[in-house]
Amino acid sequence: MPLTDSLRDEILASVPSLRAFAISLSGKSDRADDLVQETLLRALANIDSFQPGSNLPAWLFTILRNLFRSDYRKRRREVEDAEGSYSKTLKSQPAQSSHLEFEEFRAALEKLPQDQREALILVGASGFSYEDAAAICGCAVGTIKSRVNRARSKLSAMLYVDGTEDFGPDSTVRAVIGGSGN
Repeated sequence: MPLTDSLRDEILASVPSLRAFAISLSGKSDRADDLVQETLLRALANIDSFQPGSNLPAWLFTILRNLFRSDYRKRRREVEDAEGSYSKTLKSQPAQSSHLEFEEFRAALEKLPQDQREALILVGASGFSYEDAAAICGCAVGTIKSRVNRARSKLSAMLYVDGTEDFGPDSTVRAVIGGSGN
């Protein structure tokens, strides 16, 4: 449906009522003005979905109410942080570098001798105690501790890692390389 002069006039006539409704929803005139503006933009962009002869103000009010509710749900999840102190504590590694780091880790893990790799995966990645890993491998606890220690040292050297903080946020990788106190 094209925007006719009469339809344009009817939309413009609804603006004061839309603004009053927006103020009653938001409680702020500047926020209400933004809501009305966004409502009008959406209405004009989707004018083809308006059925001629139906209630234009009701259609506009529905758009405004839906915009307000969507924005309210979005704002409810936001955290007030005017000084930026909260955002400074948030850290997020870029996804592409995490993927590359994991591939480097996997390749380095493959280079370890089988017995060291097995011990490291049991203790570091799977979370078994040294005693349980020794029982699984059929060897002494000291042997498992030695294999895990040598495997971690070799992995750290291959990956140029000085500590767990050097190797991304992945908790499994951190446990394998740095240990988890077992």
